[in-house]
Amino acid sequence: MDPKKLELLERSSVVFMKYGVKSVTMEDLGRELGVSKKTIYKYFEDKTDLVSTIIRVKVEMDKQGCIACATDAENAIESLVNISKFVIQQLTNVNPSLFMDLRKHYPAAWKIMHDHKWEFVLENIRENIIRGKQENLYRENLNPDIISRYYVSAMDSIMDGEVYPWPEFKTDEVLTEILRFHIRGLANDNGIKYLKEHFNREINE
Repeated sequence: MDPKKLELLERSSVVFMKYGVKSVTMEDLGRELGVSKKTIYKYFEDKTDLVSTIIRVKVEMDKQGCIACATDAENAIESLVNISKFVIQQLTNVNPSLFMDLRKHYPAAWKIMHDHKWEFVLENIRENIIRGKQENLYRENLNPDIISRYYVSAMDSIMDGEVYPWPEFKTDEVLTEILRFHIRGLANDNGIKYLKEHFNREINE
């Protein structure tokens, strides 16, 4: 990708994450970035194209990050903890109105996110559950197909401003609680023991 286009994508995404999408006009964006609208339109057809491209690139980066977390982990629990930290870091500074704006006004971009969750994330969690059972860290009677769908549904609820209205509920705090609940629900006695040891090691490092 053209370095200038990539720079515009990265800097624009910061603006949208801070203020949402609908409230930011292309004029506003140009002022925030210190560039002319002409420069933005050189690389993107319109705001819809810009937003969809940002989401597409963001999704691909998230995929690579999650794959790296799983590959580098010693077991399923560490993989899930690392992925959780990665996702929380990505969502910490996101204005919740961003998700509502995408759902209501940018259906193409929203579909990219929706498909990412219900295809990649779903399969990623399903594989994690299977791995954890094989490693004797997760409960043997878990149904990977059901639990993975439950997990993705919980992620969907985070993006619903009616379920967790902001600023009463901060996105990163909600995600942290859901993930703690999820991991403890998966783990058997061996898994819970490992989880405690894992966090104790982190505290002492």
